Amino acid sequence: MKLFVATDVHGSAYWAQRIVDNFVKSGADMLVLLGDVYNHGPRNPFPRDYDPMRVAEIFNSVADKTVAVQGNCDSEVDAMISRFPFVKDCVIPLGGRRLYFTHGHVYNSAHLPNVSEGDAVIYGHFHVNGYERVNGVHCVCLSSAALPKDSPAYLTADDGGLTVNGFDGEKIFSLMFEV
Repeated sequence: MKLFVATDVHGSAYWAQRIVDNFVKSGADMLVLLGDVYNHGPRNPFPRDYDPMRVAEIFNSVADKTVAVQGNCDSEVDAMISRFPFVKDCVIPLGGRRLYFTHGHVYNSAHLPNVSEGDAVIYGHFHVNGYERVNGVHCVCLSSAALPKDSPAYLTADDGGLTVNGFDGEKIFSLMFEV
């Protein structure tokens, strides 16, 4: 199985389309959105091409392959316009370990969920790309697509490991899973 992960679209139709285009091009089996899908939030500026209903149309076009974890800017109404589920957190076994997907405002490298050594916690929320290992757990922070503080990025993961790439094709970092 191959996963494609993006986060913090904040209602940008431009970035939603770039995510779906890259998801399709990647050949991934599943799109995981790490929250803050439609709303820009009170502390953020409006992102490029802010149009939450258009974002819903774009992501609904791949709804059968999409799951979203709820972010701090997501609300109940977001699930009402989406044909894909919004969940609190999501755990997917891959490559002999568990990948724990969350938004990052509750669980992150400073506050780990109930995971084991060798597992990975993948989150957004902070709008930066980063990696650290905490108590043997791989912690990956993925930058916002629409409102990055560094390079907008997405993550792909398969049985061999994970890679964070910028939307212009540059590799930001990768992690190979130990067998």
